[in-house]
Order: sequence, then C-alpha cells, then structure tokens
Amino acid sequence: MNKTWIVAAAVAAGFTVGGFAGAADAATKVEWWHAMGGELGQKVEQIAKDFNAGQSDYEIVPVYKGNYAETMTGAIAAFRAGQQPAIVQVFEVGTATMMAAKGAIKPVYQVMEEAGEPFDPKAYLQAVTGYYSTTDGRMLSMPFNSSTPVMYVNLDAAQKVGIDYKTDLATWEQVGDYIKKAQAAGSTCGLTTGWPSWTQLENVSAWHNQPFASKENGFGGFDTELTFNGPVQVKHLETLGEWQKTKAFDYGGRRSDARPKFISGECVLYIDSSASLAGIRNGVKDFTFGVTMLPYWKSAVEKPQNSIIGGASLWVLNGKSAEEYKGVAKFFSYLSSPEVQADWHLFTGYLPITTAAYDYAKQQGAYDKTPEAEVAIHQINLNPPTANSKGLRLGNFVQIRDVIEEEMEQVFAGKKTAKAALDDAKTRGDELLRRFERTAGN
Repeated sequence: MNKTWIVAAAVAAGFTVGGFAGAADAATKVEWWHAMGGELGQKVEQIAKDFNAGQSDYEIVPVYKGNYAETMTGAIAAFRAGQQPAIVQVFEVGTATMMAAKGAIKPVYQVMEEAGEPFDPKAYLQAVTGYYSTTDGRMLSMPFNSSTPVMYVNLDAAQKVGIDYKTDLATWEQVGDYIKKAQAAGSTCGLTTGWPSWTQLENVSAWHNQPFASKENGFGGFDTELTFNGPVQVKHLETLGEWQKTKAFDYGGRRSDARPKFISGECVLYIDSSASLAGIRNGVKDFTFGVTMLPYWKSAVEKPQNSIIGGASLWVLNGKSAEEYKGVAKFFSYLSSPEVQADWHLFTGYLPITTAAYDYAKQQGAYDKTPEAEVAIHQINLNPPTANSKGLRLGNFVQIRDVIEEEMEQVFAGKKTAKAALDDAKTRGDELLRRFERTAGN
C-alpha cells in the first residue's frame, strides 16, 4: 500500500512515472543533507527514489550527515567553503540560528514563487508552520519531520490494576496514583522519559500555557530572557525528583536513551516523541501498548493548552543555480502531497504537515487500524496556539538544552532542589542568549 501511495502522489503532482536509469542520466542533481539514520534514513532514501522515478528533469541526492547538530554545523561550514548542498535538514532548535545566518538561506516561499510552483502556506498545519514562518506568515523553511511528545502506555500493566489509559491517566495526579498501584502489583519502574528538556520542561510549559522565555518565547526578538523557572515548572521537576527516589520515575538519559526501559517492560509509562512510534512498535514483543496525550497538572490548570513540535524542517541554501532551485520546488511540492505525507506520517509517527494529508489518511481508514498515530495530531491542535504555546525561537538553543539537562540531572541525582536547578539553568541560559544576541548575523 505504501508504494501505491507514493506512485499515486507522483501522478497527482504531475510527474510521469518512469524508470530510474533514464531519469538519472540527464537530470539536474539536487543534493539533500539529512540527519535520518536507520529505518527513517531508509524511508528518506525511498522518498527520493520515488520522486526521481516519477520525472526525468531532476535527481534528489540524499546524503546522511550524522545527527541533527552535526548536519547543521556541517552545512554551515560547507556554505562558508562554497560546497553547500541545496537542501539541509535542520532541527527545530536550530531555527533561530538559520534565521540569523544572513545571506546563507533562500526562503522557501521565494523558492516556490520563483519556480512558479503552487504554494499556499494556509494548507499546512498552523501548529507546524508557525515555528518556521515570519510574523507575517511567510514560510522560511519547509516542514518535514514534525513531531510532538506523547505518552506510551504498557496496556498489560494498566489492565492488571484496572486502569483505562484513555481516561485514567489524563492528569499528573492520576499518573502518580497509577504508578503506586503498578509498583505494588510488581512493576519495577513507573515512568521514564526521552528528551528530558523537550518533554519535561519545554512541553510542560506550553501544555500548561506557561512562558518558557520572554518576548513570546523568542518570537518577538533576540533580546529575550528565560522564564522557565516558574511555579508550575518547579513543581513538576520537584515531583520527578521525588519519584526518582523510589523509581516511580527513573531517569534513563538524554535523547531517547530511556526507550529500552519501556520496550523491555521495566517501566510502564514512557514519554517521548510521536516519531518513536515506529521504533516502539518494532521493539515491543512481550506486551501490548497504547498512546495517549501528555498528562497535565489539575492543580495548576483547568485544562491543557496544546503541545509544541520537535523534529526538523528543510532549509534551502543560497549559491545554487536557478535550475537546481526549480528542482527543489518540484520536490517540495511532491513532498507536501497528501499521499506522500500520509505515508510518511503513518510509517514514522511524525505529524502530517498538511490538513489534506491528515484528511487523506483518515479517508483511507488509517486511524481505524492505527489509532495511536492520531493522538499527536489531536494534542498539538487541541487549542489555537498562544504566545506561550506556539513554539520556541531561541539562539544557542542547542547549548541551552544541554545546560537544562545538566541541571535536571542534578535534581535526579539528589544534589540540587528543583528551584535551585532551574534558577541556575536560567542564569546560565541567559548568558548564552546574550552571546547569541551579540553575534547574530555576523
């Protein structure tokens, strides 16, 4: 079915499906640097291959360049040396850095306009495009792999103590009660998490409509200050620190390092990216699992707001030929088509970037078969984004995340209080913001 969707998308986008050899010989090559390894990397290769097979003018050449940070820094270095690719995949925390790289980027709206490709920013999900657009709605980069954190639930463990994961885990208060029951019934660990800054601070802030930084979380300018050390965030980190003592919460490291704790059945709850769905689906062997929205603190808010995205977008770099940019535009049209996006979304767990892709998947009955893939879409669109929940646009954010996670680890190790850790993270993070502000655009 996946192959059928891809071919259908090629036809719908106006491509003629043909063989690979003829297309590659005379085609204009368009290099695409990306950070997708493993199964996701194979899927990226397939998307490029199907696009190349569908027309004879352009050949997308995907090149794996390591993790997100390595790919972004490599592309910046290549641009300075005049050896840049046409397209580079950059994670969401690199958005401010790319925007500040004056002369390096060619905005997507301009690429599409110059190539005469049909392009309507309103066709894309607002919660996704807002992150990568100017204040007047002009898209600077093309959303590609956008995700949001969700909670994975060991359904066997939940059923054992009579918990309905769809209704009984909506609040952190309920999660705390469930963990006690699960541990009493023999489970070693209650909750673990991936990407701790993103899931347990950035999204906790947005989910509770709390500011993470001033100036609308950085969207209003580089002269911003961090504000994530408020009462809601402190209470949340404090609770995790207390739970760590009994393995009600068990810290498993940065990125998705804690995933094996859930897959093995050790921890009964796991918060991580919606894009972890494919890996968890392939990894879990001894129990069934479900996916639900993030919990919220009922003592802090009456209802949750909306979560924010992670993942990455595709930036176009300056210094390439007009013909290469036409190829980029054609590829972006193909990539945005409902069939291609729906296939990517359902395979990976990343969000579909357009409303049409979501509607297409729904019409195909995809969510009847895989309801867990729809949770992230409902969550990120739960309410219209506010200034506190539309995302983060902060300079040096890669380094700021490192600082945050260093301080969080001090709490989990029992060496600092949550308040002291977040206060220190703010002080250290603000210094990084001032450094970025001084050098932005240079």
